[in-house]
Amino acid sequence: MIQTVGSVCSGIEAATVAWEPFGVRFDWFSEIAAFPSRLLAEKYPTTPNLGDMNNIPELLLQKKINPSDLVCGGTPCQGFSLAGWQNGLNDDRGNLTLRFVDLIDANDTVRLNSGLTRCKMFWENVEGVLTDKTNAFGCFLSALAGLPDVLKAAGGRWPAAGVIHGITRNIAWRVLDAKYFGLPQQRRRLYVIAGGTDFFPENVLFEYHDKDFPDYPSASLEFEKEGHHFEVFREYADCLYSAYGTKWNGNAAAYNGSLFVVQDGRIRRLSPLEAERLMGFPDHYTDLKGAKKTNRYQGIGNSWAIPVIRWVGIRLMGEQRTESIIPANSFMLLSRQTPLPSQGMFLNLGKNELIPLENGIVLNCTSIPEDCTFSTLKDIVSPDAPEDIYLSPVGCYGIVRRKNERKLKINPRLEEVLLSISSQMPFNEIEKRSRIQHRGRFSENSENG
Repeated sequence: MIQTVGSVCSGIEAATVAWEPFGVRFDWFSEIAAFPSRLLAEKYPTTPNLGDMNNIPELLLQKKINPSDLVCGGTPCQGFSLAGWQNGLNDDRGNLTLRFVDLIDANDTVRLNSGLTRCKMFWENVEGVLTDKTNAFGCFLSALAGLPDVLKAAGGRWPAAGVIHGITRNIAWRVLDAKYFGLPQQRRRLYVIAGGTDFFPENVLFEYHDKDFPDYPSASLEFEKEGHHFEVFREYADCLYSAYGTKWNGNAAAYNGSLFVVQDGRIRRLSPLEAERLMGFPDHYTDLKGAKKTNRYQGIGNSWAIPVIRWVGIRLMGEQRTESIIPANSFMLLSRQTPLPSQGMFLNLGKNELIPLENGIVLNCTSIPEDCTFSTLKDIVSPDAPEDIYLSPVGCYGIVRRKNERKLKINPRLEEVLLSISSQMPFNEIEKRSRIQHRGRFSENSENG
């Protein structure tokens, strides 16, 4: 039974929002950033924030805090993301992944000395950890499993789904996409669950496949809502990131338009309220008195997709089976198994696959759950957007100019809207204003540079 939870790298506490309705108690948080720490203090005043996670193992061993039934966390993803240059364990933030294992070990030491079983562990991160050049994920898995040697993935690429039965813990992982869980956001994240060798985390993360996957539903991209006319550029958004709204949107979403909204003929970014909805948080969850939009965007973009975490929590907290849903010595899986010490094994479940087992059973290892829920951007937009998130004619033309300089593709309707708005200002005035900020190397080498 999971009754208590310890949260590491807590951020704005998606885990509490998702799991507190199940009746679990959060023993402690661990967060050092100023804005999330303030949010935790205001919204959850009875739960202590222990600050730096590096101090928690000693606090546990000294019995200054209680060992939890479940420890969850998402150690900083920047060390494994493209935005962080994928430095992995060469980045101090990436090294916190291994420090997280030290914390789990300390929690279990106290639990085992008290006659309790090992805790359950839940960890979330970006897909980039699977291809990290420092093999951070292999180090993480090996340490959790208690293996004497570090596992290495074939070709340096870990599968998007897998299982390890180890010496001290069993582990399972799966990439899931939030857009199939009721959020209009394409957000693929890696979810890892572990526990003692008498626990089978694959029962939580994987499902038997018995129905066809539905297509993502189409919907009108123009609509009326609360007396305003809206237009979006597709039914769901690209992944919301922590720097959203604080600088020019230089990723793919700037060109496919999925993180822009046209409201009453003007184009803008998502508001903080809409960003909250895009992640599944309650309205105004981050709207603290005097809070800057920058802090709100960062806290929301760094957090977890609530419906996915709720789905995991329901399955994790209800799991009581004593056998794995994956048949032992399955002939169909022999080619995917690698033996490990002490009769353990690593099972490679591939990337986004439906895997046939014996007796006509099919294992769903894809990023899509068996029971999908859908919504669209119409469900999250709100007319009360602040004025300063609308794009000016200069900003609109800047996106088109960068697209031309870098020979990138752009959503045709988005380009039409951007050019229409930029035409409201004389071109020489746009050029004058855009030169206030230094342009990058593409502009400097272009004919207009």
